[in-house]
Amino acid sequence: MERRLRLRAPADFERMRRQGRKFQHALFMLSVLPNDLAHNRYGIVTSKRIGKAVVRNRSRRLLREVLRSFHPDLKPGYDVVVIARPAIVGQPFWAVQRIMNELIAQAGLLKLESDQV
Repeated sequence: MERRLRLRAPADFERMRRQGRKFQHALFMLSVLPNDLAHNRYGIVTSKRIGKAVVRNRSRRLLREVLRSFHPDLKPGYDVVVIARPAIVGQPFWAVQRIMNELIAQAGLLKLESDQV
């Protein structure tokens, strides 16, 4: 994912935790908050509860790839944070992608056909 699309500052994550709209599933939680930019920024949180480093990195790569696949279809101007839960370990790509699609639709981030001109 491009550097400008990454959310990395601890203050941004704290702002997301306090003010973001949260959408939950057993595999992960999605937090969304408008930003003042012309593009979206994404952050992924994988705590040690997920597992050891190899497992956390695998989960992070999986979530990053799912977000990358949705990026062109999302409305711009939002910060999106995904917090992984232990149930994500061992899940196939298609399952995570389907759940991400549901949560993004709930959040109202998908572009409508009329928006894509």
